[in-house]
Amino acid sequence: MKRIAGVKELLALQKQLKQARDPHKQVITICGGTGCRGLGCMQVTEALEAELKKHNLTEKVAVRVTGCPGFCEKGPLLTVHPGSIFYKKVNAGDVSDIILKTVLQGEIIERLLYQDPLTAKTIVNEQEVPFYKKQRRILLNTNDLIDPTKLEDYLAIGGYTALATALFKMTPEDIIREVKQAGLRGRGGGGFPTGTKWEQCQAAHGTEKYLIGNGDEGDPGAFMDRGIMEGNPHGIVEGMIIGAYAVGSHKGYLYVRNEYPLAIKHLGIALESAREAGLLGENILGSGFTFDIKINRGGGAFICGESSALFASIEGRSGEPRDKYIHAVEKGLWDKPTVLNNVETWANIPLIINQGAAWYSSIGTEKSKGTKIFSLVGKINNTGLVEVPMGMKLREIIYDIGGGIPNGRKFKAVQTGGPSGGCIPESLLDLPVDYDALYEAGSMMGSGGMIVMDDRSCMVDVAKYFITFLQEESCGKCVPCREGLLRMGEIFAGICEGRGTEGDIELLESMSAAIIDGALCALGSTAPNPVLSTIRYFRDEYEAHIKDKKCPAGVCKALIQYSIVAEECKKCGACKKVCPSEAIAGEPKQVHTIDPLKCIKCGACFEACQFDAVSIT
Repeated sequence: MKRIAGVKELLALQKQLKQARDPHKQVITICGGTGCRGLGCMQVTEALEAELKKHNLTEKVAVRVTGCPGFCEKGPLLTVHPGSIFYKKVNAGDVSDIILKTVLQGEIIERLLYQDPLTAKTIVNEQEVPFYKKQRRILLNTNDLIDPTKLEDYLAIGGYTALATALFKMTPEDIIREVKQAGLRGRGGGGFPTGTKWEQCQAAHGTEKYLIGNGDEGDPGAFMDRGIMEGNPHGIVEGMIIGAYAVGSHKGYLYVRNEYPLAIKHLGIALESAREAGLLGENILGSGFTFDIKINRGGGAFICGESSALFASIEGRSGEPRDKYIHAVEKGLWDKPTVLNNVETWANIPLIINQGAAWYSSIGTEKSKGTKIFSLVGKINNTGLVEVPMGMKLREIIYDIGGGIPNGRKFKAVQTGGPSGGCIPESLLDLPVDYDALYEAGSMMGSGGMIVMDDRSCMVDVAKYFITFLQEESCGKCVPCREGLLRMGEIFAGICEGRGTEGDIELLESMSAAIIDGALCALGSTAPNPVLSTIRYFRDEYEAHIKDKKCPAGVCKALIQYSIVAEECKKCGACKKVCPSEAIAGEPKQVHTIDPLKCIKCGACFEACQFDAVSIT
């Protein structure tokens, strides 16, 4: 694309590209995100292109590979437009039918439609699928509309209009005021007001300032940032340029973990195409403003999600945090004033400039504005990315959007905020999801991970997992984190192995308080949250492990025993077939038994039995 000299050329090009997207022309969109790629979406794409060529339809029907639409559980996802005919779990073998029946004859292929598990009704239109109906997709909706590798697609839906508005119709102070009035809070952790951060950086001494987009995303089960970076990289880039103009920065970084190769690829393409078009780099859109962005690949260290450790990583040093009292807006990257925001935060900026602060602040709650993207994973029927207005209740997210708990199991808890967050029990399912409500419940928003657990989850084991994770990811710089997490891990190992003693719970609580007070960085000071929240809401499970030497959920191997309930056994022999240690004995069509001395407690028999005849005590 040739360089765009100014606003008039930009608007003319946008109009031309929008008109070229004939709303009546058939378009087949297919999710090209990491999850669907793992399920074979690129093979589906190749089959689509071959089939269209075979029927001489390449000029009449377009194929667009998009970012993640969110419903990962049902991928690969394919939608036929117009009509938004939504097909799930599509494979290359389905393509011939899709072209011959749906594209050429307008027929619906029933076997590919989503079926509502509650009503058994098949649903044709994407927006009628329960997973999508309660969402408010102001960010993720763009993933459905564009090929993230094509700048033309982003321009066709109005991309970079906000940038032109900011550069030519607003002062830096106007931009900051608009972001403050919108009420946007940082989407990467503590939820600090974005406009206030920008204002402080703008006022900081010095002409050399930096902007950083944090796409490191190290929380287990989290992939919100990946979805945005893969699906709408130009939204992030546009937001960063606007932010740079507001605070007076001329150089920025996108910090992305190296385990996100597709995100890095799409961001790289976006940056290069934006430079070629005059939307990034020298004299952007002829405004005289210069700003450029470089991608920095992170090594996958969880600690580098902490701001000062991230700065150290970009500077080429070990990712270790520094003292809390040093503020990044005054002394950040290379000790220069720096604005660090999560990539989801940056993607919100063009929306605020285009739609206005009043529109944005009308979404959400009094102190938590806008929408938030969550990765919904774990023991949930509808795994994927969901975008909802702040303040939606957990119950609505888990049951109405997430489809509830698989296999008729009972909901037990949901972990929010990753290793720095906490576990919220069933009694708080009507809790509104916003920054303050989650904090009061002993958890946090974090970057937006939600891990759902059912009644087979041991909350002591869950806390142990997160402490072990954080112990391994600790940079080791400060004693409270380095030694405290190690000792807590030892206590948890004892509890889960039947060596727990009276006073262990109180010891974990006192150690948590010491780590919170003494840790050098925010990641250390929030590390005890999973422990404190599980003790707060599931203390009875801790006591059962310590006093009764039992694991109520049947997870901790040292505290459980497998047996076969004779009255429930159907004598099918399924358990015996899968036992790797030959611990199950019994003749065909006879009740079987488990030898506790041979049993390695792998759980294979429990999973294989369809009649609940295998008991865990």
